[in-house]
Amino acid sequence: MALFFFLIFGFCTGPGLLESSPKVRLVRGPHHCEGRVEVERNGEWGTVCDDGWNMKDVEVVCRELGCGAAKGTPSGNLYKPLADEKQKIFIQEVNCSGTEDKLSKCDLLEDVYDCSHSEDAGAICEKSPPKVRLVGGPHHCEGRVEVERNGEWGTVCDDGWNMNDVEVVCRELGCGAAKGTPSGNLYKPLADEKQKIFIREVNCNGMEDELIKCGWLEDVYDCSHSEDAGAICEIPETVRLVGGPGRCKGRLEVKHQEQWGTVCKTGWNLSAAKVVCRQLGCGKATLIKRCCNKDTQGQGLIWLSNVSCSGREGYLQYCLSGLEGSNNCTHDEDTWVECEDPFKLRLVNGDTSCSGRLEVLHKGIWGSVCDDGWGTKEEQVVCQQLGCGKPIFVPAKARRKFVPGDGRIWLDDVHCKGQEQSLEQCQHRSWGYHDCNHKEDVVVFCLGMAERSYPVSKVSGVREELPSVRGQGRLPGGDTPHPRGDTLHPRGDTPRPRSGAEAEKS
Repeated sequence: MALFFFLIFGFCTGPGLLESSPKVRLVRGPHHCEGRVEVERNGEWGTVCDDGWNMKDVEVVCRELGCGAAKGTPSGNLYKPLADEKQKIFIQEVNCSGTEDKLSKCDLLEDVYDCSHSEDAGAICEKSPPKVRLVGGPHHCEGRVEVERNGEWGTVCDDGWNMNDVEVVCRELGCGAAKGTPSGNLYKPLADEKQKIFIREVNCNGMEDELIKCGWLEDVYDCSHSEDAGAICEIPETVRLVGGPGRCKGRLEVKHQEQWGTVCKTGWNLSAAKVVCRQLGCGKATLIKRCCNKDTQGQGLIWLSNVSCSGREGYLQYCLSGLEGSNNCTHDEDTWVECEDPFKLRLVNGDTSCSGRLEVLHKGIWGSVCDDGWGTKEEQVVCQQLGCGKPIFVPAKARRKFVPGDGRIWLDDVHCKGQEQSLEQCQHRSWGYHDCNHKEDVVVFCLGMAERSYPVSKVSGVREELPSVRGQGRLPGGDTPHPRGDTLHPRGDTPRPRSGAEAEKS
């Protein structure tokens, strides 16, 4: 009878309740994909002895945590504060093949009798980009919520969406405190009708570090994009350029443990500078150098060295680097970065802020864009970037009524794919290089009115106040334009033939 009861009890509870399988985490590192290795057993966390610890073991840890590739097996003692003397060391002689999905599936010894915390194991994995993003907002910490699944981005239905859910989104993105749950429809351009709505009824307790760890429903059958969820988080300032002529030029500093420190030039390159410029909302990276002037050198802490970026990261914290504060650098090796000013564009001399001659800002000067190769895809990008909806068809005769520009012609041979978030991301000749005159200036008409405002131009004197009411623009002379069909060229004429090389770019 006792045996029967034992078998029934064991069958109903399962081995997971009789003895918990170890879980793993990395602690005291700069992010959840680096730090001292700890495993959980029966609700208690303990360290791992580094006897036999190698890259195959780290590969498994990285996989179990959902991080990127394994990058190193540092000593756990590098991560402060050290493990408490009373904390147990649970396992040693870990022996993974490198293909396991959990550390608990590797061979290991639990009889730890000759290890101390001076031998705690550590691990470094690449930090995976978050599976959530905020789009259409003024910065990366505010906007319409989108989640990634199998390489595709979809929106989130706002049924059940609340501040607990926003707290998790803010935490996953490395933003500050949660501040609001606005409608995703506030952020333009709106989600495309063809974009999927992936999840609804999100239910977070607010303590999760990733949205994927919350509860939700994937059966979205009664939601439309009018119910897309939004989120507002504070912007944490973790990177800055100081000592330069503006916020996009200067000595690079990063914030760690609430203190600002410099970055050592060792290992620094243009790819890393691109990440910094992107994170700061500046233009393209143009210069990297050591600080050669005593007046521009930093003081105090030197946080980072040997920074290694691919150039595609959204934030500097996603790049690999040496441990914070562990370097042999001096302030003679502080890094100086220069970025172009933020890319801005406008439509001028139209009846609304969503119609007119296209101008772009470069080096503080507004200039026009030549229409060589200009077409539908390029206009799509401009209208979306200005928050003006879709481009519309306007006859060439009406376009010629616009007064040509009289200043610089900044861009020529612009080629877009149509999905770019900014005209800056499209291919074009180098700034200022062209074979055009102002009779070839690009004129753009978009369907809506933007909800933004810009100051008066120092060059043309045109006030760039954009109406707060969305509506349809009008042509010069008062005629109402018609929405552009996909088969019509927005300029109302045939685009110029391109050379073979130009055609390949587009």
